[in-house]
Amino acid sequence: MATVHELRRRIQSVKSIGQVTRAMEAVSASKMRRAQQSTLASRPYAEKAREILSYIVSQPGAGKSLHPLLEVREGNRVAILLITPDRGLCGALVSNILRKTTAFINEQDGEVRVIAVGRKGRDFMLRYGANVIAEFANMPDLPRAMEISPIARVLIDDYLEDRIDRVYISYTDFVHTLLQTPVVTQLLPLEPPPPERRLRAGFEIEPDPAAVLEEILPRFTEMQVYQAFLEARASEHSARMVAMRNATENAKELQTDLTLTFNKVRQQNITSEILDIAGGAEALAQAQARAA
Repeated sequence: MATVHELRRRIQSVKSIGQVTRAMEAVSASKMRRAQQSTLASRPYAEKAREILSYIVSQPGAGKSLHPLLEVREGNRVAILLITPDRGLCGALVSNILRKTTAFINEQDGEVRVIAVGRKGRDFMLRYGANVIAEFANMPDLPRAMEISPIARVLIDDYLEDRIDRVYISYTDFVHTLLQTPVVTQLLPLEPPPPERRLRAGFEIEPDPAAVLEEILPRFTEMQVYQAFLEARASEHSARMVAMRNATENAKELQTDLTLTFNKVRQQNITSEILDIAGGAEALAQAQARAA
């Protein structure tokens, strides 16, 4: 059994860890609120923009030839944009998205290129032996569009130069604070929505669908990457806050258990010392009695 000194040192260590995790929980909660607000504010815009673009693409006579980013190709060359945190301590979030991504990669028949956003995904993919063609790390929590543009530019350039046939995004979709779902969704080419989800109203597109798409489709692609990044950031901070809260509660429970053990050991030591003193006094008394 551990000594009183060892138990006191363990209690102090657990107490210090609990203070650190409590502080990290508070920081993550603050970042989570800002990330959630940004994600929920931009989500309707991204969804409506995709709906309108899909409507333009699905117009009679529009065809996929309106823009190269809409061209459907028969090849198996795939690029996947993997968005992960730069740091850990966020529960199973990183392992879930990496498991989802590797399963997707294993299902592909042709070449797979990986663009990694975040050190966790980059490090794993390099160990996994994936073809990482670009990496982005130390991204801000709430980036501006100009900071996301280089990421989208890598995907757009590769697609326009016919180096890849399809582009996917792998990220963690923010559902609510306690639930984050890893998803892999197709970014390019843009797919028209099913008939039941298309806009039914008729719109006049000026000057023409091709000119509109030429102007806004690259920006829309950047918007989709930006929205995926916001979803991943909100998921990361939510998962880290929950993980740090659980760690703080576990530290409290462990501190309570160690304190109880400490008191028991100290009580045993005190009882043992009392018995030693009593035994010594009795032996001294017996010795004096024999001498008399």
